[in-house]
Amino acid sequence: MGLTQIPLTTRRWHRAEYDRLVSLGAFEGERIELLGGDLLVAEPQGAYHASAVGAADYALRSALLPGWIVRIQAPVSLDDESEPEPDLAVVAGRPQDYRAAHPARPALAVEVAESSLEFDRERKGSLYARAGIEHYWIVNLPEGVLEMYETPARDPSAAYGWRYGVAVVLAPPASAPPLGFMARPLAVADLLP
Repeated sequence: MGLTQIPLTTRRWHRAEYDRLVSLGAFEGERIELLGGDLLVAEPQGAYHASAVGAADYALRSALLPGWIVRIQAPVSLDDESEPEPDLAVVAGRPQDYRAAHPARPALAVEVAESSLEFDRERKGSLYARAGIEHYWIVNLPEGVLEMYETPARDPSAAYGWRYGVAVVLAPPASAPPLGFMARPLAVADLLP
């Protein structure tokens, strides 16, 4: 008599459940993100990655118009099953505006990618597109370039059913054109460590 294999199932999480666990300290000391209902452990940061996040933060802050802030590795509440923590997010307002709730629609989400490049392109890009985030950038450390994505569009073949319709890759000495919340273009070299 053979044993019957029971199929494994995964539990899908909702943002409200995740936020409750966070408030109870369930993930204390761990870098966890909620992406499409899955709890994922964020990759550890080496010195080079941390330096790149700092460089991109410094460059973005220097280009912002008044009324905009940069949040570093802080949650954004995209939908009922996603609360990622992009390396950088540009949002309207002041830090005090987010005491009671995380921002839902950053004007720009930025991931600094070293070993996570394909994940950031395929999974996070699809997630941000699904949420309607108009501008998504990847600071691509291995190639020393900035990947700029915009124009979210439905695509059933994408990880979360959406992807960006426009992709532009810029290398130094090029500059990213200013977006609606920026006072000036941003030199790609300034985003790199």
